[in-house]
Amino acid sequence: MTTTKTAVSRRGFLGLIGSAAAVTTLAACSGGGGGGASGAMKFWNMPWGGPAFNPLDKTITLDYKPKSGLPTPTYQAIQWANFTQTFASAMASKTGPAVSSGGGTQAFQFDKQGFIAHADDLLDSWKSNGLFDDFLPGLLDTMKTPNGYVAIPYNLDMRVLWYNKKLLDKADAEVPTDWQSYLDTAAALKKIGVYGFAANGNTSGGNAFQMITGFMINNGGGIFDEDGKPNLVTPANVGALEFIEENIRKGYVDPGAISYTATNSNSQWKAEKFGMGIDVPGLAANVGGSQAADLLVMDPIESDGGTKGALYFPNNIMMYTNTPSQKGSEEFLTYYYKNMAQLWTKKTGIGLPVLKSIAETPEFKSDPNQVKIVNDWQPVSKTWAAPGGSALFANVSYVDSTTPMSEFGQDVLSGKSPKASLSALQTKLASQIK
Repeated sequence: MTTTKTAVSRRGFLGLIGSAAAVTTLAACSGGGGGGASGAMKFWNMPWGGPAFNPLDKTITLDYKPKSGLPTPTYQAIQWANFTQTFASAMASKTGPAVSSGGGTQAFQFDKQGFIAHADDLLDSWKSNGLFDDFLPGLLDTMKTPNGYVAIPYNLDMRVLWYNKKLLDKADAEVPTDWQSYLDTAAALKKIGVYGFAANGNTSGGNAFQMITGFMINNGGGIFDEDGKPNLVTPANVGALEFIEENIRKGYVDPGAISYTATNSNSQWKAEKFGMGIDVPGLAANVGGSQAADLLVMDPIESDGGTKGALYFPNNIMMYTNTPSQKGSEEFLTYYYKNMAQLWTKKTGIGLPVLKSIAETPEFKSDPNQVKIVNDWQPVSKTWAAPGGSALFANVSYVDSTTPMSEFGQDVLSGKSPKASLSALQTKLASQIK
């Protein structure tokens, strides 16, 4: 599905950085037992798909019949608007859910505050029923901290390379397999008036910084080192930005891209002015019309450094310590994961699946682009934590749809030198992450 960028991204939980101290203070001042610790078990979920998603999700939830002595679930859809404040206030007043989804780094932030019930016991129990081995490669590792698993992967968002087959055929160009052939194909597209390096750098509605980070990961780089500290000015990152700089210098990037939102970018794909570029898994559906059938996902390409890679976002479900029954939370999630396939098979618009069994269903396999993303891109993708690690951690909130990252995207697209762009981001992040 398409992830709509707002002031706070669906994956990020930036608001908690500013509110963490307030949450701690409020929790310390709040009165006795909150609503989340007694009675029914609250499940809060976000609107991950289209209009059909939450109604079906609610039905799945309320169809759960707990064993004797375990709590019955209730269901609440939490809107993305102001969701950070919704969760932070609920944690502080102890009126929050027992189980929820939310921002992609939310569990890591709340774990620092002591609100998260780790999923180690639950995942251990799944080793006997097949669920543990059903996750796509490496996904569970993205949720594992030194203290335990803070959440369970739920759905995926990725940034992958697309191309317009009709335009490549018209340009008599090959589908790229590496950075040099990418430049060659972009040059051929330029001759027919098509841009070969799609981008949208608007600071409030673009995701160029994600695309740029994806190329950094493609070249073996990224933002964070093994200690979770920003380490930007590396040969791998400089090389990636030099590749992007070459595309800009040779006219393969639309000059207007620096101000484009995702909507503007979709319009350029639809107008057949974009022929290649990194975009969301739902690009073809977003563009629609006759052009949708011409949009195909290419294989992951090899960088000049000989590596493959991409940026992805494992959205997740978490459990909380404030629950009427930890056993009840775990039993519900076992039921939910065994029964959530219909959210994909009925095409409700939720992101890519995390379970191999769902990816193998005829309904999911009916879309070759989505199949290619799961089969070929997911295994080489990495989180914001790259290259230092695979697991997410609280400090990634500083780079997920934040002002420094949007400014980084603008710096690169405006032609600022690779080292200068990386140094500027390094300075900004280092001042925030202690």
